[in-house]
Amino acid sequence: MRSITTATLGAAGAYWLPSTTEKNDEEFSAIPRDGIILFQGDSITDAGRNRNDEGPNTGLGGGYAFLATAELRKSLAARNISCYNRGISGNKVFQLSGRWQEDALSLAPDLLSILIGVNDYWHTLNDYDGTVEVYKQDFRKLLRRTKEQLPEVTLVIGEPFVVLEGSSVNREQWMPDFRAYQKAAREIAREFDAGFIPYQSVFDEASKAVAPTYWTADGVHPTLAGSQLMAEAWLQTVKRM
Repeated sequence: MRSITTATLGAAGAYWLPSTTEKNDEEFSAIPRDGIILFQGDSITDAGRNRNDEGPNTGLGGGYAFLATAELRKSLAARNISCYNRGISGNKVFQLSGRWQEDALSLAPDLLSILIGVNDYWHTLNDYDGTVEVYKQDFRKLLRRTKEQLPEVTLVIGEPFVVLEGSSVNREQWMPDFRAYQKAAREIAREFDAGFIPYQSVFDEASKAVAPTYWTADGVHPTLAGSQLMAEAWLQTVKRM
């Protein structure tokens, strides 16, 4: 096997080295030097993260939080940011609230990203008696509490989404009621001056090119490719804030 040397790489060597210059300071202005980013939510954020390894750059799971962090840690290397994932599978808003001090406020994030809502609706089809009004009330209360303790925090809210065509999700059960939860998330993002990530549009557009099950096999939990879609949408949103 031919060995790879500095001479072999030549000028191309500079291409793959991470950027550590200040040229990125005009982008991602919401992320300060030595900043802390926290991803919160349900199983989509959780993505199988290791509860025994919850450090700032480990234990991120295998989903969009991990992929977005990898890109940020590379492109913003000079800023030395730390990223945490505290998503927990199955969570609804009131369950976030129950663990918010330990899993959010105590970490004092500079940027807090929340994706929550799919279980707040999905579980109503089984044994949960919540409503969209409960979702809105709980979410607003959580964010008011957050801003009271962390007034300078930048908020990012992801739109709860579902991919219906070709998935195991029943269209008649989900629509149009789930749309009310999506509308609520958008309204709350506007109310709290948060960045908003339109994940539903992201998956709808991607599903025009290839089968929807390429992005999420069950209609809710993204594949690796779907997680990359989410990470890119997250990064584009935060970059403009």
